[in-house]
Amino acid sequence: MSGASVFRSAQPVRDVDPALPAIPTALVEVDVVRQWRDGVPGAVPVFDGESGPGLADAAEQFDVDAAVLEAVGASASAGTARALPLRDGGVGWAVGVGSGGAAQWRSAGGALARAVRERLGEAAESDEEPGDLGEASDADYLQVKLPADVDGETVTALVLGLALGGYRFRVSRRPVPPRLRKVLLVAPEGADVAALGAQARRARELAAATALARDLANTPSNVKDPAWLTGTGAELAGDLPDLTATVRDEKWLAERGFGGILAVGGGSSRPPRLLELAYRPKGATGPHLVLVGKGITFDTGGISIKPAEGMHLMRTDMSGGGAVIAALLTIARLGLPVRVTGLVPSAENHVSGSAYRPGDVVRHYGGKTTEVGNTDAEGRMVLADAIAYAVDRLEPDLLVDVATLTGAMKVALGLRTGGLFASDDELAEKVRAAGARVGEAWWRMPLVEDHAEAVKGELADVKQTPSGPGGITAALFLREFTGDLPWAHLDIAGPARAEKDHDEVVAGGTGFAARSLVELAATLADS
Repeated sequence: MSGASVFRSAQPVRDVDPALPAIPTALVEVDVVRQWRDGVPGAVPVFDGESGPGLADAAEQFDVDAAVLEAVGASASAGTARALPLRDGGVGWAVGVGSGGAAQWRSAGGALARAVRERLGEAAESDEEPGDLGEASDADYLQVKLPADVDGETVTALVLGLALGGYRFRVSRRPVPPRLRKVLLVAPEGADVAALGAQARRARELAAATALARDLANTPSNVKDPAWLTGTGAELAGDLPDLTATVRDEKWLAERGFGGILAVGGGSSRPPRLLELAYRPKGATGPHLVLVGKGITFDTGGISIKPAEGMHLMRTDMSGGGAVIAALLTIARLGLPVRVTGLVPSAENHVSGSAYRPGDVVRHYGGKTTEVGNTDAEGRMVLADAIAYAVDRLEPDLLVDVATLTGAMKVALGLRTGGLFASDDELAEKVRAAGARVGEAWWRMPLVEDHAEAVKGELADVKQTPSGPGGITAALFLREFTGDLPWAHLDIAGPARAEKDHDEVVAGGTGFAARSLVELAATLADS
């Protein structure tokens, strides 16, 4: 196959830079057990009470007076974790969970994970001995008491917080600091431990999808070029059942007319690639879902160059592609009985004598032409090629693309909510509901037909940067390539990056959308 490599087995990803963290990041293991264990550091939730935080349960569990908890600042406020010394020389945590909603449990898990990481890691970073959590043999273990009314939603939220709140990605010569390795969730008497355990394991797989998407986004762009991104995705897919990976190079793309990907990647010395991940489980029923993720490994803006301030964050401009890669791997690990294909068109958008220009006309896969208005609107150029290819060659029933596409979405929705555009109401609701179940917020935006005419080209079939509201017109541009299939466009320009920690999110690439895509596929498998 000219210009293509098919991966069916692989060794673990090898670091280009020996200081680069191992990918994927190792996450905490989680089990559900029946009994509290003496000698293992523990955490107890603190709920809102009628007259303040309900400290009685924690006081009883830790065999201390409520005054001790008050003295260390124990609170019911979700996202607070307060350590307290115990009589046996160990340490316990009182963790605020508010009224006990799913979002509050996720926040509590994240706060607890960060508190434990800080206790374990900061001393190590200063070349001192790390502080113990309790007995030395249990320094990497923790147990958390679950409430009497625990359900699967609570467990999912808590596990997501615990697994992701302590995430870290740092390129350093220092040894990897100690980390929390295992958490035991102690179920109340009479609870279905097996069912809760299954829920915990599934939640950890969702967390692994988010963490891998973070890893890919956080990898610096001197390492992460299109060949590295697509090759890493293919390598990680190698040993998973029913999943095959194919990487297409610039020669293959040129032979088949992928003009958008080639134009965007033309200014870089590191040529573009297209990754195709095909998951084909035996006995799959239901629709064929195609996911397309923007894979711009660095974006200078090209000739329409970006300001220097903030440009370093453009290493995360492939967050949509990272979410698609992570989702496909997780869908395969879960063995979901649904056909899913992932496409990641990947390029670097650089400035050079071979860079594409404003005013160029680019011919996409399938022949449709685009008049270029701004070379910094490169994401839609590569997505258009991949979407057109999916419609022509893959026979999808549903299309979903995900991209850090427009600054307009950051203005409209801020940094914690993804923009959702859709041509189909049922698909839009499935995406929104999937996100709600896994702790990712989506807000549906309108595909305003009054602006559709602005997308039509004068010199070419369509305009890359038509006048009007930027997020909406970008979505309308992409719709031109969808062949009237049910389609959703997820603009994650805001929530794909975080400036500070909150809930289960840590500063840097967030991995946003990966869990929603997995949950969407699970919904289709169950339909």
